[in-house]
Formats: sequence, C-alpha cells, structure tokens
Amino acid sequence: MFLNFLKDIFVFNSDFPLIFTQFYFWAFFAIIFAGFSLLKDKILMRNAYLAFFSFLFYYKTSGLFILILVFSTLLNMLYGELIFNSKTEGKKKFHLAIGLAINILVLCYFKYAYFVTNILNTVLDLNLRVFDIFAWAGNEITGSTRFDISKILLPVGISFYTFHNISYIMDIFRGKVAPVKNFFNYAFYVSFFPQLVAGPILRANEFIPQIYKKYFLSRRQFGIAVFWIINGLAKKIILSDYIAVNFVDRVFENPLMFSGFENFAALFGYSLQVYADFSGYTDIAIGVAMLLGFHLPKNFDSPYKATNARNFWKRWHISLSRWLQDYLYIPLGGNRNATFGTYAVIISIAAIAALLSGSLWIGLGIIALVVIVWLAIRYLPQKRKKIVTDLNMMNTMLLGGLWHGASWNFMIWGGLNGLGMLIYKFWENKNLKSKTLILLAVTLIFEILFLKFKLPVLKIGVVWLAVLFAGTLIKFVFNKYVRNNCQLSNINCQLKWLGTAWSVFQTFVFITFTRLFFRSGSNLDPAEANREAWKTAKNMVAKIGGDWDFSLIGTMIYEYRAVFALFVLGMIIHWLPEHFKRRYRLWFAAMPLWAMAIVCVIAIFIIYQFISADLQAFIYFQF
Repeated sequence: MFLNFLKDIFVFNSDFPLIFTQFYFWAFFAIIFAGFSLLKDKILMRNAYLAFFSFLFYYKTSGLFILILVFSTLLNMLYGELIFNSKTEGKKKFHLAIGLAINILVLCYFKYAYFVTNILNTVLDLNLRVFDIFAWAGNEITGSTRFDISKILLPVGISFYTFHNISYIMDIFRGKVAPVKNFFNYAFYVSFFPQLVAGPILRANEFIPQIYKKYFLSRRQFGIAVFWIINGLAKKIILSDYIAVNFVDRVFENPLMFSGFENFAALFGYSLQVYADFSGYTDIAIGVAMLLGFHLPKNFDSPYKATNARNFWKRWHISLSRWLQDYLYIPLGGNRNATFGTYAVIISIAAIAALLSGSLWIGLGIIALVVIVWLAIRYLPQKRKKIVTDLNMMNTMLLGGLWHGASWNFMIWGGLNGLGMLIYKFWENKNLKSKTLILLAVTLIFEILFLKFKLPVLKIGVVWLAVLFAGTLIKFVFNKYVRNNCQLSNINCQLKWLGTAWSVFQTFVFITFTRLFFRSGSNLDPAEANREAWKTAKNMVAKIGGDWDFSLIGTMIYEYRAVFALFVLGMIIHWLPEHFKRRYRLWFAAMPLWAMAIVCVIAIFIIYQFISADLQAFIYFQF
C-alpha cells in the first residue's frame, strides 16, 4: 500500500500531474521538506537536493519532456561561460546571438509550429502538416513507434524556464551576474519547482545571489508563508474553480445556448477566475519557496485597482511585464529610437495579418497604416521619439500576446491592450472639455455606423461609449459649476475617490472585454485554435451585442446566486485597501502556532467543500 502511494507521488502519470490542489503534491513537498531540513545549512548539497527534486517534479508533470529541460539547462550554462570568457565585444555578441537563437527556436518549435503551418497553408495554399522531430528521433533511437510523430505537444512550463535561461545569458552579457560554476546550482535556478511551470519568472541577477545564502526563516516569515499558501488555495478552489465549473466554462463552451446577459456575466466572471487562478498559484509558490528560505518576486498588485491600461500592466503578471520591458522593449529601442527589430516585428505582423484577413480592404488598410507610421517617423522629426516609443510598446504587447498562445486571438488580445495604453497616453493630456466633445463625436459616429450596418460589435461600442460620455459629461459639469461653488463656500467636495473609482471601473471593463479573445483561445488543441477561438469570440459578441430580455435577468441571477455571490465577495476582497490586507496577514503570522494550526484546519475544511469532482489545472500551465 505504502509503495503504491509513493509510486503515485513520484512516477509519471499523464492523468495525474502534481498540482498544488492535490494531496499528492503536499505529500511530495512533505518528503522534500523532511530531507531539506537535514541539508539546509550545507549550501551546495541543499541546492543539489532541491535541483534533483525539482527535476523529479517536472518529470512527474511532463514525463520525457524533462529531456528538453536538461538540454536547455546544459546549453545555457555553456553559453553563459562562453559569453563571460569572450575577450572581445564581438565574440560576446556572437555567443549571445547563438544562445538566444537556440532558445527561441526550441520555444517556437513547440509553441508555434501549428501557428506557422496554418499561416503557410493559408497564404501559399499548401497542405502542410506538423511533424514532431523529437518523437521521430525517439522512435529511431528506441527502434519502435511508441512516440506519435503527427502531433506536437507543448511541454509544460517551457516558456517560463526558457525566459529564465534568456535572462541568465543576457544578464551575463550585461555584466549583471557572474556565471554559475556548479551545474547543480544552475539547474536549481532554472528548475526550482514551486514556480517552474507557471512562474513567477525568475531573473538571474535577482535570484542567483539567493542560492549562495544560508537558510533563514523567521517566525513571522513562517506565518506569512503559511498565509500565502492558504490564501492561494482559497483563491484557486473557492473563487476560480467554482466559478469556472459552475458557470464560466459552460458559457464559453457554447455561447449560443446562453442569453446575452449570461455571456456578459461569464466574461466578467472569467476576469475574476483568471486572476484568482493565476495569483492563487503565485501565492502558493511564494509560500512554498519561503518555507524553503527563498523569496520569489511579487507577481500581482491588486490589478483590478488599476486606473488605466498602462497601470494595469504594472500590477498584472509583474514578472512578465518587467521581463518584456528589460529583454524585449528596451532591446527594440524602448523610448530612445527605432531599431531593425522595431520595423521587422511590425512589418512581419502587419504582412501576415493583411494576408490572412481574407479581405482586400482590410489588407490595404493594414498596409496603409504601416506606411503612414513609417512616413510619420521619417518626415515628422518633432514627433519621431513619441511615435517610436508607441511603436515599440505596441510591438512588445503584440509579442506578449503571442507569448501567451499561438493563435490570432492572443495577438488580438495583446494588440487591444497595447491600443488601450496608446489611447490612455493620448487621453491623459486632454482637458475635460475636449474629452467630452471627442466622446460625443465618437459615440455619434458609432451610432450612425450601427444604424447602417446593424453589427453587434457596433452596438456594444455604442453602449460603452455612451456610458463613457455620460460619466465624462457629469465630471465636466461638476468641475465647471459645482466645484467652483464649493470653493466659494469653503466646502470640501473634491470627491477624488469618485474619480478614482470611475477610472478603475473603466479600466476593469476594458480589460474584461479584451479577455474575450484571451479566454476564447485558451484550452484548445493548437491544430484548431485559430478557427475555434475566433468562432467562440464572434458568437459571444453576437449574443452580448444582440437583443436582451431584461425581464429574465433577475431569474438568471437567482439561478446562479452562488456564483454571483462569490463574484461580488471576490471583488470586494480584491478592492480592500492594501494596508488592511497587510494588517490581517501580519495578524495571522503573529498568532501562536496552535491557533494558527486551528485556523488552517478550519480554512482547509471550508476550501475543500468547494472542490469539484475533477481538479482543475491552473490556467497558466498551458503557457
């Protein structure tokens, strides 16, 4: 019996990967922690021990894909040495370029083979099929046909550990970190199991110094670590999984079977679901790592408190945002200039989008837009820096979208977020009168277009623009007439909190609607991702922008009362002031151990009342 239990924990089974919500993971961690407690003061042995179990964890999660992780680890350790020991700048750049190229090619092969094949088939009218060269090599080596060569499976976490490796060789090239001399130390950095398959992304210059430090865990840190673990489990199981299984997934699987209101509500439910899922994973990863004496970077900062799209990306998946800024946006030229990469990225994306649009007018429109941007950069020197900054930012968001998934929906999602950031840059410098007049004009234009074409997306645009116009008009009237009277009467009626709440509301709604494309492209077979994702998004837009039967909304809310109650509760907790949240974290951490144990038992009992029949994998495992 006990041997079978150990087998379930340590032997690969594709149907039972180790995830934080499984009992087997915590049994796995308990075994690791028991051995770790004996080695924690012997730094090299500790790191080797954790590296071994991290690789074992990955094997349990991904089977033979562990060979890709081993190859990636050895390759980048080698190229780190080559870059560091190169005598000239030219040789450093050469080895860096080769190392980056191999990392990117391996990632692109597994992640974008279907995407590239689809583009070639569509543009050149071919009938190409993907071919798994690694499966073919495995069959040749073993003299069998045990591996399927007709399908390319994405290794779990390949994006995250590839980014770790790129950070390592880039930081060595920039002189921010010295090469790691011992294989076990470097393998530990790349594969540290709490964050291996879904982040946060570890930057070499921030994490590698930790691997040489002695173990330390204060009483307060222990309490905080336990709090993060319980908090993460509650987010994942109570908020994310319950809302997904009982409402969101049903709607997204077949939008046409549900009403416009239900599609609308599912979209907002997904915004909370994806946050609770991903930040829940991060909370648990931070807590587990802290128990082992290591500190992972903060990955979320109440993102739905953001007052604009740019601020949102400073709060959401912070480790990815910072990584993209330092290793993509800045190398592209940042806010300084346009590089070859700037033009290569935007021209490539524009050309592919034009070819695949299927519409001559859309294709010509995309080409015309690129030409206009190029002419503006060339002939408007006073605007050049601003245009280049915006272009590099848009390129970064488009590539960030593609990082999340190899389908047009993810690229549209990234592009919409980039567009939101650009609109905010344009908008923030306008006065209230200009904003009111612009919104009035744009709302009228959308209304005219809707009356002519009757498209659901235009109806959604009309409603949303009308809401924005009404809010901006009220603010304009208040500032012009009410506030002046307040000042004359020495009455305080600044109501800054109301302006902040309005900005938070606008941003939350915008981010939620971009998620339509993000969710539609998730959880799909890569071979059908483009077609099915676009179909789902189009159907949901048709339902949300169609006719609503408002008399049934109360009945629908009652039928899904538990889901709506959890949504409201989750958003209230999310919007609590940060100082209040910090206070109850510290209160929990300061509790006596016996009291902390009782609270944990009660919390876990409550959490597992919400567990579904089949444990739901974390959303970001697919990225």
